[in-house]
Amino acid sequence: MKPVRLIMVAVGGQGNLLAARVLGEAALSENIPVRMSEIHGMAQRGGVVESAMIFGDAASPIISDGCADVLLGFEPAETLRAVNRANPDTVVITNTAKLPPFTAAIGKGVYPEIETIISLLKEKTKKVVAFDALELAKKAENPLAVNMVLLGALIATGTIPVSADAVRKAIAAETKKAFVASNHAAFDLGFGEAK
Repeated sequence: MKPVRLIMVAVGGQGNLLAARVLGEAALSENIPVRMSEIHGMAQRGGVVESAMIFGDAASPIISDGCADVLLGFEPAETLRAVNRANPDTVVITNTAKLPPFTAAIGKGVYPEIETIISLLKEKTKKVVAFDALELAKKAENPLAVNMVLLGALIATGTIPVSADAVRKAIAAETKKAFVASNHAAFDLGFGEAK
């Protein structure tokens, strides 16, 4: 199977690692080979959390600059910071709800305008899917389900070889039972947004 390379970036607390686990379990349930690595230093202080996943035949989970087939950003500035992993054919999916870093929050830094971020992403790649995933998570009655909204959007683009049914089953198996219904609702809203 030709490898498909996915980079997911977020800040600590947004559920990147859970989303990667759900996606990995979904792939394995469909006998799709998957390799995965994570970077989550300083995540509890709002630092970047990155998951790299390769679906298909690959010897390593490392994705070099310009080699990602999909970039999934949970936070717009983090999506922009990771854009060096993209190439003109990369599909970029990004949440537009901001989580400004501490320095910007206290006025010692400037958070870029969302329109500027989207424009810069579009200069790098021809397909950008940008929407407010937090708003959809709230609509699903679970503001913490931004990660599930974004998984839905990812699957809807058809860029990775994992079915929506497999992800729904993995959500039921890997997330807390009290949140399964709202996580499924969030996934479906994200799927509908990117379809």
